[in-house]
Amino acid sequence: MRKGAMNWITRWIAAGLLGFAVSSVAVAQETPAHLVIGLDLSSSNPLVANPAYAAKIADRIAPYVEDLPIKGKLTLRTLGNYGGSGNNLRLDRVISTKDRAEDVARLVKGIVAGVPTLVDNGTLRVHNRTNIVPFLENMAEIVNCRDTSTRIILASDGVEDSQYVRLIDSGAQLPMPEDKLFARCDELQILGLGQGVDNPNTTKRLRAEWRNWSIAAGFRTFIGLNDW
Repeated sequence: MRKGAMNWITRWIAAGLLGFAVSSVAVAQETPAHLVIGLDLSSSNPLVANPAYAAKIADRIAPYVEDLPIKGKLTLRTLGNYGGSGNNLRLDRVISTKDRAEDVARLVKGIVAGVPTLVDNGTLRVHNRTNIVPFLENMAEIVNCRDTSTRIILASDGVEDSQYVRLIDSGAQLPMPEDKLFARCDELQILGLGQGVDNPNTTKRLRAEWRNWSIAAGFRTFIGLNDW
């Protein structure tokens, strides 16, 4: 084969590979993202009563909302008692030129920082149970981790107090999920793990329990922060 023909073939293959790479990057950039935020309104969680702490949580969450791409989804819910009657704060947004990520982030930041005020004025009520696992089981029904990059952030002390388990009790363990509810989901993050318990050993146990649960449920990553 002549050298000129060989060079032409080489350039043609290189151009094809470059086109494929560009196409792959474009597809990756167009992959939608889903951010689920759960606000724990149980009485044990400082979020419901401490404005400075609520503002700290809000500052931590807001950048994740700002990073949502066009067509990215935001789902914000409250949790505590089992059932929907007491969880009356709901926010759903799809990022677009109309609902820009920075505007949605500002809204979410205001809501999270304002939880103690909303509790004080009766808009939100404090719950006497902490159904974290049932909340996650419900969220598993609305996320699609196969096609969507998904992160779940819980503003919670992580102390499950439900019909499943009272996790504050010494030796108590979370019930492992029967299925990989969140297979291919990117991350479960709990902000405030062990807050209010004032015992580093309990915090360490809670972190181990939730890490084991998240792995069994299919999350790729778990982050459990007591403070930051």
